[in-house]
Amino acid sequence: MKVNNAEIVISAVRPEQYPDDNLPEFALAGRSNVGKSSFINKMLGRKSLARISSKPGKTQTLNFYIIEEQLYFVDVPGYGYAKVSKTERAAWGKMIETYFTSRDKLEAAVLIVDLRHPPTKDDIMMYDFIKHYEIPVIIIATKADKIPKGKWDKHKKVVKDTLQLEKGDEIIVFSSETGLGKDKAWEAIKRYM
Repeated sequence: MKVNNAEIVISAVRPEQYPDDNLPEFALAGRSNVGKSSFINKMLGRKSLARISSKPGKTQTLNFYIIEEQLYFVDVPGYGYAKVSKTERAAWGKMIETYFTSRDKLEAAVLIVDLRHPPTKDDIMMYDFIKHYEIPVIIIATKADKIPKGKWDKHKKVVKDTLQLEKGDEIIVFSSETGLGKDKAWEAIKRYM
């Protein structure tokens, strides 16, 4: 997809703040600092629409990005970051759970994992949560440029085995640096629109 128009329309914390224009939504989930903002910026062809921070736990709201007046990316707070208070983490968890379990415009979850490392316990929990609620899932394995190409299949297998991927769920190898996987990711998203 060629993206000319994309902007953040709202940072929401409650359902009554969600957009109400019936466009399909794709929730981007992943642990803190996995590269969700870099993924958004690369997919939208922007340098800094989604703010990138070296400090984990930066996203604290559901950020709705409208793309070409056709769909939304919904950036949800990263999980698994220890330096956030338990109270705050519980509030984020509730906000995320409410969105995932009650939003009928949610077409698929985009689960972002780091190709270099086996998925964390939190990644496994998120995948299981998405599957439990029967939400279609697209897995994006980022930071592929940091691994030699010859080792991608081995790393993909680790991701697949660790998450115990269900038949039909695909892993897209992605790099925000080089743009590798961008077209495949758009194809996967379009299938759910």
